[in-house]
Amino acid sequence: MVRDAGLAEAIGAAGGIGALARALGISQPSVSNWQQVPPNRVIAIETATGIPRHVLRPDLYPMNDSSESDVDEIDVARSREYALLAVLLGRAPNAELLVRLRQLRGDATPLGMAHIALAECASQTSAEEAANEFFALFIGLGRGELLPFASYYLTGFLHERPLARVREDMASIGIERVAEMREPEDHIAILCESMSGIIGRRFAVGAVAERRFFDRHLKPWAQRFFADLETARTAKFYRIVGTIGRTFMEIEDEAFALDAPDRRGGD
Repeated sequence: MVRDAGLAEAIGAAGGIGALARALGISQPSVSNWQQVPPNRVIAIETATGIPRHVLRPDLYPMNDSSESDVDEIDVARSREYALLAVLLGRAPNAELLVRLRQLRGDATPLGMAHIALAECASQTSAEEAANEFFALFIGLGRGELLPFASYYLTGFLHERPLARVREDMASIGIERVAEMREPEDHIAILCESMSGIIGRRFAVGAVAERRFFDRHLKPWAQRFFADLETARTAKFYRIVGTIGRTFMEIEDEAFALDAPDRRGGD
């Protein structure tokens, strides 16, 4: 099997197929069967390896077309924030990701200070400790302390109407479920990754669809989930992730509200 250059570079940066699979929280055979980086894995692999998305999939992120260079710098920062949350909530951080997290910087804003706190915590947390915490919070023996799904937060049950709405809206903007995806699409990590792609112009949709996706699938429950994560009994590293997520969701909600007249123009 011939792998394209972007996938080969990602595998090399991660330290092999097995290491890349572990970084993504999927099976090694899944990665072994790839010929190129799947569209829904680009952001996670970029975050885990540092290989830019335009190198991983130049057909999807060409430098002279839909790359970050053509996206407003505020939207670039927003897309990266969603991508960070998607990676941290989709799997436990491995040693390589913890090293990258230690390099986070921030300013004197609440979100910037939360980034600094996460970098400090990452420097004091081992991959084993992070994995144990992730398991206790989101997996558990039977179930984790928290269930990070829109359906559960909005109805008290899994696989309910909120999941169906997510699937409908994802299909309408070209987000496809892949075979190795284990979680329902209303998982907070998947919703954050989708928002990252929408903001970063991965999909041919505008600001109206961006706001609609946030309003329908994150605004009704995400702040509550992140607040619960901040106070979760077994959270230490992830308590700070909760602070980042809650703060960022508040910023997004306020920004959409201020920008409402413009963004509603085509809805």
